[in-house]
Amino acid sequence: MATEYRGSVEQVHRAFCDERYWLARLTDSGADDYSLDTLARKPDGGVDVVTTQRLRSDRLPGLVQQFHRGDLRLVREESWSPVSDGRASATIRVTIPGAPATLTGTAELSAVSETSSRLSFHATVAVNIPLVGGKIENFIGNQLVELLIHEQRFTTAWIAENA
Repeated sequence: MATEYRGSVEQVHRAFCDERYWLARLTDSGADDYSLDTLARKPDGGVDVVTTQRLRSDRLPGLVQQFHRGDLRLVREESWSPVSDGRASATIRVTIPGAPATLTGTAELSAVSETSSRLSFHATVAVNIPLVGGKIENFIGNQLVELLIHEQRFTTAWIAENA
């Protein structure tokens, strides 16, 4: 998957290193509850971010409710490199405590022009439930596309307001 930001690599990366950005992004996420668990800037200019988001069980699709009782907690870990030669990269991991599902991936932020950048994201979703795991993986994949679009719009607007 890929999306473009109206903002340079440096501007997008600076947002990813900003606590105010993450708190605003979590507030805008639609989660019922959320926390910014870790925001650790590395000496080299990179950043590690861990967030937790909770979705109430009554908001979950029926297919998910069949295999996961109660609210759904998503723990998202992102580790971004510093910007180097107009690029930054990340490893991303999403886990759902108490559920046999994970998402792992890599992202690369690169310049399209002086005022825009592109985020390329490669992810693997694994749901270890016999017979229906593939259906849930497809559902998560579709939701991931929507999430990427939402986060791109949010980040572009945040950069315009906070540049």
